[in-house]
Amino acid sequence: MARKKVTISPALESILKAVGENIKLARLRRKITTTMLAERADISRVTLRKVENGESSVTMSTYANVLFCLGLEKDLLHLAGDDPLGRRLQDAELTHTKERVAKRNK
Repeated sequence: MARKKVTISPALESILKAVGENIKLARLRRKITTTMLAERADISRVTLRKVENGESSVTMSTYANVLFCLGLEKDLLHLAGDDPLGRRLQDAELTHTKERVAKRNK
């Protein structure tokens, strides 16, 4: 069975490319070769190249494993951690609820 091709927005493609570039720079700063990192991450060099190019076809777990091998796995904790829109929506709902309760108590 063939996989369904997922279409991503140009903005998301740009972000993935930046992530891949950041991973590549982290590897280079540590003076780790592609062969060494691929072996540590238990992936092929071709897959590592895809990660470093920010390709969307690579699984999130592969990105996570590469980050782990570079000692950067805790960077994943920053994903969706700061959610200003969600907080505003939550605050609006709390305000709305307080107003409803105040109206009932009158």
